[in-house]
Amino acid sequence: ICCFYRSPAAGAMAWSENMDTLLANQAGLDAFRTFLKSEFSEENVEFWLACEDFKKTESREKITSKAKMIYSEFIVADAPKEINIDFSTRDLISKNIAEPTLKCFDEAQKLVYSLMAKDSFPRFLKSEVYRKLVNSQQVGNHKRWLPFL
Repeated sequence: ICCFYRSPAAGAMAWSENMDTLLANQAGLDAFRTFLKSEFSEENVEFWLACEDFKKTESREKITSKAKMIYSEFIVADAPKEINIDFSTRDLISKNIAEPTLKCFDEAQKLVYSLMAKDSFPRFLKSEVYRKLVNSQQVGNHKRWLPFL
């Protein structure tokens, strides 16, 4: 049986499989952020990451303070990194921010994830940033056939 050997450097190719693979990899996340910055839309991934961090918060005081920080940075109208979400989602968060729960940003996070997956992620895979990463890894990754695997 003959099998293809993949070096660990083949990571960039794997990112194209789905956005979760990309976001779970620090190098992939860094490359995606660089791309989003070039498109002036890095607030989406920054909001998504802030929500992921927020969901791990354990103390009541930190839940309240982190929720207010996320709200003022991404949700409130004219926020410094305002995300593009519909009025009803924004309104629901505004009503719940006084007594936030770990789920208070879930709907907005799903919307932003969906927007990135349908719009930014496919453009990233066609971008120069991504192409250069894949090409640099392919040059350094001599493909070998290992008949003993």
